[in-house]
Amino acid sequence: MEKYVEQFVPKLVAFAPVVVLAILTLIIGFWIANKLSRILSNALRARKTDETIIPFLSSIAAVLLKVLVLISVAGIFGIQTTSFVALVGAAGLAVGLALQGSLAHFASGVLLLTFRPYKVGDLVSIAGFTGDVESIQVFNTVLRTLDNKRIIIPNGSVTAGPITNISGQGTIRVDLLFAVSGDEDIEKVRQSVLKTAAGCPEILQLPAIDVLVNGHEIGITKFDVRPWCKSEHYWHVFYFMQENVK
Repeated sequence: MEKYVEQFVPKLVAFAPVVVLAILTLIIGFWIANKLSRILSNALRARKTDETIIPFLSSIAAVLLKVLVLISVAGIFGIQTTSFVALVGAAGLAVGLALQGSLAHFASGVLLLTFRPYKVGDLVSIAGFTGDVESIQVFNTVLRTLDNKRIIIPNGSVTAGPITNISGQGTIRVDLLFAVSGDEDIEKVRQSVLKTAAGCPEILQLPAIDVLVNGHEIGITKFDVRPWCKSEHYWHVFYFMQENVK
C-alpha cells in the first residue's frame, strides 16, 4: 500500500497544476462568456432590437462561448480537440435532425422578430387565422381572435404563407354593404348615410367616406359604404353603422 502511495503522490503533484489551470480556465472562461453575453444584450437594446429576441440571442452567444471554453479545458487535459469538436459536431447534427421542425420554427421566429412584419397589438391574418397579436415568441406567434380565442401558431407556418397586417398602417377602411328599396332616391340615401356617419366620432373625416351604388337587383339598390377609422376602432365603427344606417 505504501508503495502505491509513493507512486501516486508524485503523479498527483505533477498533475495538480494541470487541474488547477483547467479549473481556473473554466471559471474565468464562463465568467467572460456571461459578461460578453450581457454586453451583447445591452448592445442589442441600444439598437432598439425587439425585447423578445434579446434573451435568446444572448443565450445562444453564451452557450457557444462556453462550448469554446470546454474545448479549451479538454485541450489542457491533453484530449485532442479535433476529436472533441467532431464529437460535439456529431451530437449537434443528431440533435438538429431530431429537432429540425423546431429549428425551422426557431429560424422563422428570429426572422419575424428581426424584420417585424407585425408587432404585438397588430390585427393580422396569418396561417388562416385573424386576430390581434398577443405575443411573438421564438417558436410561436400567439393570436387573440375576435371571439376571444387564443391561437398558438408555429412560426414556420406563419412565414410559409402570406402575412396580412390589417392594422399596420394605423388606419383602416371599413367595407359595408347595404340594400334599400329600388324606389328610394339615391342622393337622399347617400345623404342619410353621411348624416349617420357624422354621428360616429371614430369615423375619420379624411379620407372621406364613400357611399357608392354597387348595383341594382329586382326591387333593390345596393350601396357600398366605406368609412375610414383608426385600426383599433374598426369593430366599433362596423357595428355602429350596421345598427344606425336605416
